[in-house]
Amino acid sequence: MKTLILYDIPSKLEGKYWSDNITKSRQVDSLFTPAHPDITPWSMHRFALGYKGLPFQVEWVELPDIAPRMKEIGAGKSKLADGAEKYTLPVLSDPNTGALVTDSWEIAEYLDETYPEKPIFSHKSKGLIRAFTSALINLLQPAAIFPIFRASQILNERSAEYYIATREVMFKRRISEFSPEGPKRDEHWAIIERAFTTSKEWYVEEEGKWLMGDVFSYADIFTASVLSWLSRVLHEDEWEKIASWHDGRWGKLLADVKKECNGI
Repeated sequence: MKTLILYDIPSKLEGKYWSDNITKSRQVDSLFTPAHPDITPWSMHRFALGYKGLPFQVEWVELPDIAPRMKEIGAGKSKLADGAEKYTLPVLSDPNTGALVTDSWEIAEYLDETYPEKPIFSHKSKGLIRAFTSALINLLQPAAIFPIFRASQILNERSAEYYIATREVMFKRRISEFSPEGPKRDEHWAIIERAFTTSKEWYVEEEGKWLMGDVFSYADIFTASVLSWLSRVLHEDEWEKIASWHDGRWGKLLADVKKECNGI
């Protein structure tokens, strides 16, 4: 089997991944508006590839280079909620089929259809999982500007400049005003904690460690991708705070998903 190629955005962190991907999804690209901050998990495609045991390599593309590189390889543009089209990452290139797939959700669908041996949308669950991911995003989006602020601090210089400039325009404020310490930061923390409290209520509805009980699915990949994003962009003590909530449920869930996905 030929190695698949995943085009993604690097950071200064060890391993480089972090990753600002879900914001480009047609599922959630409305988050690009100031009223809906661009929540950015995300290792979803990495987890999906790892779970299915597919060989892949990553080609890192800095934010200002996405459009010219995607044009060069012949990738299509993503269609955003407002009808606009733009080049985005992630993009998956599969030399085994010749496919070039854009958008994390479409990548997951493609992988499940093309390599069905270990499904991530089992029991005809795709619609329900899509509803779950949208609900989780809606819970987190009022506080997303806090990790967006932190993300600006872990990017390489060229991407950081691009990221800060575009988000300052998006939110109509300076990056230093995104989540200042004090009442505004406390409000963001309260929103994030409420979101995970609600998520815990969903998870405990069924016996077993996954949302669907003993059945691992894309819902767990999505949740772990949110957690992975937070663990990468937030300061260590900030991530430890989240990981410890609800008797350590979220740190354990991230570790369990990584293990399920062959250590990705």
